[in-house]
Formats: sequence, structure tokens, C-alpha cells
Amino acid sequence: MINVTEHDDEVFGRLDQIELDLLIKNGLLIIGEIQSSMSKSYLYTFDKKVQFYQRRHQQESNCKMVISLMLDFKAQEIAKNLGIEVYSSARDVEFSS
Repeated sequence: MINVTEHDDEVFGRLDQIELDLLIKNGLLIIGEIQSSMSKSYLYTFDKKVQFYQRRHQQESNCKMVISLMLDFKAQEIAKNLGIEVYSSARDVEFSS
């Protein structure tokens, strides 16, 4: 896992730090986030951060993933609409070769 920290003024509307976790496995780029709980608004922010990374590095991610113990029902809907895979534990994540 690689932790990327960059600075940008588009994601939050002001200059701020952007942090993402990257996993590169078998040529796949997975961009993820691990937090104990996530709200709907955080999922939108995560999606903006992923878009920022993809634009800046001109590299499309193969998967957007969050791992969180607590994600309410409405947030799960938002994740599905944004194409974000949701897991409650890192042990639940499976990678196909």
C-alpha cells in the first residue's frame, strides 16, 4: 500500500492536503480509504479526491474502494451510484489474479 499526499485547491475549493491510499497489484490501480465511519458527504469527497488523482496523474483507477465499520444505508446507495466498492473489513477484500 502506498500513501499519497498532495496539495490541491480544486477538491475542497481552497488549497488543502489530499491523501489517498493506493494499492497496485498485478497491474491494477486500486484507490482506497479506510475509516471507522463514513458519511454520504465523505463518499462524495472521496470520489472527488479520486478524480483529482486520476486527472493529475493521467491514470484511471481500476477500483475505488472504502473499508469502514459504519456506513449508513443512504451512504451505501451513494457508494453504489459512484462506483465505490464498500467493505466492513479488510479481510473481506478479495483480489482476482
